[in-house]
Amino acid sequence: MPTSILPPVVPPPRRRPADLIYGADDRLPPATLGLLAVQHLATALALVAYLLAAARSAQLGTADTQSLLSVTLIGMALATAMQAWGGRMGAGRLLVHMPNPFMITFAAIAMQRHGMGGMATLTFVGGVVALAISPLMRRLRAVFPPTVAGVVVCFVGISLIGVSVRHALGLDAQGAIDGTSLAIAGVTLGAIVLCSVWGTRGVRLLALLIGIGAGAAVAAMLGQIHGGEALSRAPWMALPLIHPPDFSVTSDLLIAVGLIAVLSQLDTVGSVIMMEKIEDAEWRRADMRGIGRGVQANGLGDLLGSLLGGYPTAISSANIALCHATRSTARRIGLLAAAFMAAIAFLPQVTLALTLIPTAVLGAVELYAAAFLIVSGIELIASRAVDSRGIFTVGLSLCAGLAVMFIPAMPRQAPASMQLLVGSGFIVAGVAAIALNLFFRLGTARQVQRAFEPDGAPIGEQTIAFVERQGGAWGARRDVVQRAAMAALEAVDVLQQDGRRHLRGVRGMFDEFNFDIELLYDGPALTLPGKQGATLPCPPVDDLDDKGFDAAIEAAVARVSNTLVRHWADRVANGARGEERHLLLHFDH
Repeated sequence: MPTSILPPVVPPPRRRPADLIYGADDRLPPATLGLLAVQHLATALALVAYLLAAARSAQLGTADTQSLLSVTLIGMALATAMQAWGGRMGAGRLLVHMPNPFMITFAAIAMQRHGMGGMATLTFVGGVVALAISPLMRRLRAVFPPTVAGVVVCFVGISLIGVSVRHALGLDAQGAIDGTSLAIAGVTLGAIVLCSVWGTRGVRLLALLIGIGAGAAVAAMLGQIHGGEALSRAPWMALPLIHPPDFSVTSDLLIAVGLIAVLSQLDTVGSVIMMEKIEDAEWRRADMRGIGRGVQANGLGDLLGSLLGGYPTAISSANIALCHATRSTARRIGLLAAAFMAAIAFLPQVTLALTLIPTAVLGAVELYAAAFLIVSGIELIASRAVDSRGIFTVGLSLCAGLAVMFIPAMPRQAPASMQLLVGSGFIVAGVAAIALNLFFRLGTARQVQRAFEPDGAPIGEQTIAFVERQGGAWGARRDVVQRAAMAALEAVDVLQQDGRRHLRGVRGMFDEFNFDIELLYDGPALTLPGKQGATLPCPPVDDLDDKGFDAAIEAAVARVSNTLVRHWADRVANGARGEERHLLLHFDH
C-alpha cells in the first residue's frame, strides 16, 4: 500500500518480484519496521570499523576518535534520510550510508599531516565532486555501462577480502591465526548464513542482527570485550566537538580524493542498480535519473558533514545485502534508521561502546559483504553480451587492480606525487575500466550493415552470427541479443518461404534504449498478419486432399514462423527506402 507521508517516487515500469516482502512504498507493521530499522542501524554501525581503522592509523586519541564518530554519524544520517525521502533530494530507495572504506588511507594521511580539519577538507572535496557530476549522470551512461559498474562493484568486494580476513582470523604481523578470533568470527558468519538460508521469514529479517549478537555473546564469554570502566564514566548525552575544514591540504591528496569521489559514485551506480534488480523482476536498464539523485544525496551529505568535521560516507553494500536477505526495501526503514543514527551521535556512551565491538565480529560482517559484492559485480558484468572488447575491458582492469594489490612494491616506481593514486588497487581498476571502455568504443559504429555471402553459410546462420557479434560489440543485454537472434532466424524463414524474395543483407542499429535488426530483401513486400496475436486462416481438414498436404504444411509453417517472430520481437514492421525493402525487428533495451 503506498504511503501518504513520503513524496511519491515515479520509477520506470517494473514488475514486483514474487518473493519481495516489503516494497519501496509499502507500509510496515510498527514492530517489523522497528526491527528492520534497528538491523540496518546495527549493520551500518558495525561498519564504523572503517572509520576506526583510519583513526588508529592516524594515532588519534579516544576523545578525538569518539568526536569524529559522532559527527560522521550525523553525516550518515543526513545522507540516508535524503536517499530514502526521494523527491529531488535522493534516489528514493533504502540506501543506508556508512564511512567510506576507500578513504581510509587518505583520511589517515590527511589527519597526520593537517589534523582533523584536513580530513574534513577531504570530505568537503568529495561532496563537491559528487554534486558536480550528479546532473551529468544521464549523459555518462556510455561511460558507466553495467560492465564498468560491475568491475568496480566486484573490486570493492575483492578489496574487502584482505582486511576482513585479518579481522576475522585475528592475524598478527607474522600471519599467525588467533583461535579465539576464529571462533568468534565463525559463530557470527555461521549464524548469518544459517538464518539467511534456512530461517523462516521472520528469522531472515533479523539474520545479520542475530549474527552480530551471537558473535558478541561468544566474545563476552571468552573475555574479549574490554573498556567497561571508560564506558561507565562517559556522560549519557553531550554535543560532539566540531572540526571545520582546513584548506591547506596538499594537492596530491586533493587529486586522489577527487578520483576516489568519482569512483565512489560509480559504486553508487552499482548500488542503485542492485536495489533496482531486487525490486524489479524484469529489470532491463539503470534509471539514470534516480542514480543522479542518489549521487546528489551523497554529495549533499558529505558537504554538510564536512562542515562538522565528519568522515566521508558512501552507500553501504552490506545494507543492500541485508535488503536482499530480508527481501524488504521500504523507504520508511531508511528514515527510521537515519533518525536512530542522528540520536546516537549525541549519546557518548553509545558511540564509545561502538569502539568496543570485537574486531572478529566486524570481520565476519565484512566477509558477508565482500561475498555479496563480488557475486553482484559478476552478475552485472554477465548481464551484457560480451565480445573480445568486453573481455579485455573487464579482464585487464581487474588484472591492473589486482597487480597493485599483490605487488605493493610496484607503485613505488611512480613519482612521489603519484604514489597515492597508483598505490590504490581500487583507483587503478576503476580508472582502467573507464579508460578501456572508452577506448574500445572507438571504431564501434552504432549502425552496421552486412551483405549476405551467397557461397557462405546458410543465410539463417549468417544472420545469427551477425546479431550475436554486434550485440557483443555494443554491450547489449544478453537476453535481448538472444531474443533478437531467434526472431531474426524465424524472419529469414518467413521471407524465404515462397521463393519470390531474395535476401540481400542485414542491418543492425543500437542505442541504450533500442536494439533494431533489419533484414534487407528484393521482391514483393511481405504481407504481415494483423495485430500481434492474429493468425492466418487455416484450411479446413476436409479440404486437405484437394489442396495438397504439402501446401497445408507450408501454410502451417508460415503461421508458426509469423507467430514466433512476433513473439520474440517487441515490434515488427515492413518498410522501404527507395527500391530497398526491409523487415524491421525492434527490441526494447
